[in-house]
Amino acid sequence: MLQKGFERYINNFRGFSREVWILTTITFINRAGTMVLPFLSKYLKENLHFSYAQVGWIMVAFGLGSMLGSFLGGKLSDKMGFYRIMIFSLFTSGLLFFVLQYITTFWGLCVGMFAIMTVADMFRPAMFVSLGTYAKPENRARAFTLVRLAINLGFAAGPALGGLIIMNIGYQGLFWVDGATCIIAITVFALMVKEKKKSPYLDKQHPGAVFADSVFKDRVFWAFLFVSFATAMTFFQIFSTLPLYHHEKYGLTELQTGLLMTLNGLLIFLLEMPIVSYFERKQVDKIKLILWGSMMMGASFFALLWDAWAGILVVNILFITFGEMFIFPFSNSFALSRAPKGHEGRYMALFTMSFSLAHIGSSKIGMEIIDHEGYQVNWIVMGTLGVLAVLCCLYLQKLLRRERS
Repeated sequence: MLQKGFERYINNFRGFSREVWILTTITFINRAGTMVLPFLSKYLKENLHFSYAQVGWIMVAFGLGSMLGSFLGGKLSDKMGFYRIMIFSLFTSGLLFFVLQYITTFWGLCVGMFAIMTVADMFRPAMFVSLGTYAKPENRARAFTLVRLAINLGFAAGPALGGLIIMNIGYQGLFWVDGATCIIAITVFALMVKEKKKSPYLDKQHPGAVFADSVFKDRVFWAFLFVSFATAMTFFQIFSTLPLYHHEKYGLTELQTGLLMTLNGLLIFLLEMPIVSYFERKQVDKIKLILWGSMMMGASFFALLWDAWAGILVVNILFITFGEMFIFPFSNSFALSRAPKGHEGRYMALFTMSFSLAHIGSSKIGMEIIDHEGYQVNWIVMGTLGVLAVLCCLYLQKLLRRERS
């Protein structure tokens, strides 16, 4: 029985092209090597002795660079092809990480972080477009899920390795390892994957028949971007306000908060691919799945309003985790399937920019609300964002029905 279940789980990982597996591997190497980011605010505060306000401004420069990089990466992928953008982005950001360790002034770091994130985040939309080329249309949501698993596993391994490097070599070691992993990852990619201008797989279901003059006139896509932004705003609370709430309200230690985060990562690792495979086989409407995920994301924060029992934190994480599994793989897939041929980069750029904007807004807005109004008001705001995302999904379904008729 156990062996049969294991075989069924492994079957969810079959059917991908060699290129998709290589992309997944280099994504894991790159994300496991992204060790500077989890320790960045600590490094700026404790080693360079910046004030909280200065650290905040450097993180804003980080977020703005991420947004510009996402936009440029998508636009240039359409003009020059994703392959060159991916190689340029990772190789150059690897070199920039080597340089960044020698910048210690406030304005220098604002410019440095903006520059490095502009170059580094050109990679994301280009990589999404590459999946559209190297993955079969029927496997695309699963291919996105596979890459997400690699990102999650990389993020799980990275901080632990980063902590060991800081203890043994110091913060300088992080910059060297981070830069080196970027360069190693993209060298492996360049050696093992050849450039393909067009996908060898004909997408019969979505042949690029979205006749919008430009992405800015595609009303369906903009409604979808709002859903992506709203759900990402709520999800990113997991990295900012929730760990503080765990400690301040319930007295949880870093280890206990870490175990809750591990529960999130473990469930995604075990369940996301089977869930995505099941709904892909059944050909369930992607917007319907995103709607269900938005409901769960909103419910996760409304649940926190009942604060008489610490176990509600587990309920909160479970709702967030299942919401994440229903939203993110199918959002990636919908965004790419919506793009007309030759415009994939532009569409994926705006899609990734919605996440960058949510990343900047989530911690800043969440912290401001907590500072002035308290945690309960923040949970109401985040839960309401989930409700707005659900309503927008219903509007999206109406627009899509009208478009098809």
